Amino acid sequence: MSAVVLFSWLAGLAMFVGAASARLERFGESELKSEIVHGIVAFGGGVLVAAVAFVLAPAGLKSLNLCTASVLFCAGAFAFMLLDKSISRRGGSKAQFMAMLMDFLPEAIALGAVFAHQHSLGILLALFIGAQNLPEGFNAYRELRSGGARPALILRTLLFLSVLGPVAALSGYVFLQSHPQIVGGLMLFAAGGILYLVFQDIAPQSRMRRHWTPPLGATFGFLVGMIGEKLLG
Repeated sequence: MSAVVLFSWLAGLAMFVGAASARLERFGESELKSEIVHGIVAFGGGVLVAAVAFVLAPAGLKSLNLCTASVLFCAGAFAFMLLDKSISRRGGSKAQFMAMLMDFLPEAIALGAVFAHQHSLGILLALFIGAQNLPEGFNAYRELRSGGARPALILRTLLFLSVLGPVAALSGYVFLQSHPQIVGGLMLFAAGGILYLVFQDIAPQSRMRRHWTPPLGATFGFLVGMIGEKLLG
């Protein structure tokens, strides 16, 4: 059980590390920096799409019938459409932050359930989740900072949220390893919400006028998912 706590916390801590790197970078504003940042946003979007395609949706479809899976998937999309609409009315955007949490928490629950059956696969899944969380933490920090949040508050929040990883993983390990339908339902709900946020908010932010390389980040992000799926599968 200690391994579940350790690896799930390290996977969540990657969010904080990504945010801290965004806080510490001191390069002046330039076209090259803008291109790199847009590329990182696209990379994060590609990783999120890969998480939906290779982890969340397949696991949910495996444990639920098609009708239930479809309802939960659409419910996630509609729920986060309403949440995104509510945030936009207040003049803010937290798409990267919300998508990061929606990606991390169901995967952490699955991580705990996987650890109960296959230790080595659990470690590999934790590494994959951590690799996802690094660029997502970087992008979430910049997004929240642009919305006026204080740097120290953002970092403290992400450090606190990293603790949710062990909580979610232990829930999966202790309570949900024999309830794949519940885990699958959570994953499909999250998948629907993530996909909505990617196409509504994240993908449009990755585009730069008269620049064609940033969208390659989405390809490389999806490649990370393909590699992870191949290793985990």
